[in-house]
Amino acid sequence: AYSSRGFRAYLRRRGIAHTIPEKQDQQRHRHNRGRHGGRPPRFDRETYRRRNTVERCFNQLKGFRGLATRYDKTATSYEAAVTLTSFLLWARSV
Repeated sequence: AYSSRGFRAYLRRRGIAHTIPEKQDQQRHRHNRGRHGGRPPRFDRETYRRRNTVERCFNQLKGFRGLATRYDKTATSYEAAVTLTSFLLWARSV
């Protein structure tokens, strides 16, 4: 996730909620600017953990070549492939 001020402003303008951790060098820079550095961006650690879980799931799904390259032509067959692959991943974990 990119944590630049401009990127956060872009997401805010579009009405997109974000959970992006602020990097340490950006924190130091903001602190060095004093009161002109602004408030720290809001960050919810629990939401970020759930986001990480979803991204790991996408990473596992992309391990299946048919999904990663999207061989299926229609949205319905692609959705069926995602559902089947999700079931296979779940069955492996049980």
